[in-house]
Amino acid sequence: MIKTTPFDPARYLQDEEEISLFLEAAAEEAAEAGDSAILLQAINAAAKARGMMEIAKQAGVSRESLYKSLAPNAKPRFDTVVKILDALGVQIKIGAKSA
Repeated sequence: MIKTTPFDPARYLQDEEEISLFLEAAAEEAAEAGDSAILLQAINAAAKARGMMEIAKQAGVSRESLYKSLAPNAKPRFDTVVKILDALGVQIKIGAKSA
């Protein structure tokens, strides 16, 4: 039997451009599925890639608060998500729906 390890996207997110593309794809998938947890899971992976302590510090939240905000089934405040995204070096863009 072949032994595998779970895929960890955080290992592959090296810079803001990669994080931006990863989160953009996750946002599209979350919108199509109607499941915001998909995007929060991706933001969590990006924060882990950059270092949770550093992201918490830059976002102005405690490390515990960051973990709670990005935990499964969490419902973080919009302003908290914006602060985390800013700390990751990315921003939210709004566009028209594709037909």
